[in-house]
Amino acid sequence: MISDPFTWFGDLLREFLVGLGLTTAQATGLMQFLGAGALATAVLVLTFLLIWVERKVLARIQDRLGPNRVGPFGLLQTIADALKLLSKEIIIPSGADKVVYFLAPPLAVMSVVGLWAVIPLAPNLVGTDINVAAIYLISITAIGTLAIMLAGWSSNNKYALLGAFRTVAMLISYEVPMVLALLVPTMLAGSMGTVAIVEAQREMWFVVLAPLAALVFFISSMAEAGKAPFDLLEAESEIVAGYNIEYSSMAFGMFFVGEFLHGFTLAALTVTLFLGGWLGPFVDQYTWLGLIYFFGKTAIVYFAVIWIRGTLPRLRIDQVNAFNWKFLVPLALVVVMVTAVADKLAADLGWNRTLTMILANAVMFAGIVVSVQLYARRERRRIEAAVPASAGTARLESAS
Repeated sequence: MISDPFTWFGDLLREFLVGLGLTTAQATGLMQFLGAGALATAVLVLTFLLIWVERKVLARIQDRLGPNRVGPFGLLQTIADALKLLSKEIIIPSGADKVVYFLAPPLAVMSVVGLWAVIPLAPNLVGTDINVAAIYLISITAIGTLAIMLAGWSSNNKYALLGAFRTVAMLISYEVPMVLALLVPTMLAGSMGTVAIVEAQREMWFVVLAPLAALVFFISSMAEAGKAPFDLLEAESEIVAGYNIEYSSMAFGMFFVGEFLHGFTLAALTVTLFLGGWLGPFVDQYTWLGLIYFFGKTAIVYFAVIWIRGTLPRLRIDQVNAFNWKFLVPLALVVVMVTAVADKLAADLGWNRTLTMILANAVMFAGIVVSVQLYARRERRRIEAAVPASAGTARLESAS
């Protein structure tokens, strides 16, 4: 029990259900159903804490106090906000498609909660271990994009539709480098299952073997989650409130539940794919340590997500898409090809895998630096040629 409480509790519950007269297959099916419900409930309850944490950390970054009135340290502020949203009137715009209108908010939340089904939290503690988990992650993420499009279209509002178009354009664009980066841990582990990917990192975390792939995945995941500087989903200063402008009450709140939870989920996925997941000292002797290691690593990555959000300004839609198609996508393609070649050479020629992968990433990083310098010089020469000589230094710097 002390060394592996998860297996012990599962066996105890199965014996209890069999003792009630169920067959082993029926007991296993019921346990899977109860486990799915417990996991979804825990993730949604965790969102209340995540909202408080993000508001507190952002407030400290911006030299504010954050929530500090409702409950000790403002811990109950999120609950008060939820109760306020529940008490608000649900206003449905005239001409809205009601079925699609009310389907979009739960789809947005479901697309994030569904990702946790294949994230291993500890040894013997995972929602479901499927051998195509990487494909599952890609497919379930697409539901969030569909929810945004449905919300903008069903609202019968041209601003909501325009906001949905802009958001979907960004989300679909950043799925390309995210999927390409996801290929790297799949190749290194030799499996598309998240459990197998974590187990394959026992000798060395994939963030050491493929740091550029980890960076591309992290950046593109932040764009998928709508975190700054990619927060065009809620660019109210540019296009009212975006795709959710016609939503009120808890239907409006569900979109933000999905957004806050998505930030923590992308941190969990980064930890699973590149930072060893639940791996850590003595985890084989005491499996419950894996849960501590997993959430400890995830908390560190989540803090980085909040830090970036509180530091960088929002980018324009043209800047966001240019950064993706002109930099991230080519970089992701190069990373996938070089990683595949380097890993194959290391296996066939007997080279040290870790040193080979580190050297390959060092060469790619040097190439990135040189390419960015050449691009910057070319752009500066183009701007200098376009700006009249009488314009002065101020206009040149402004154009740059």
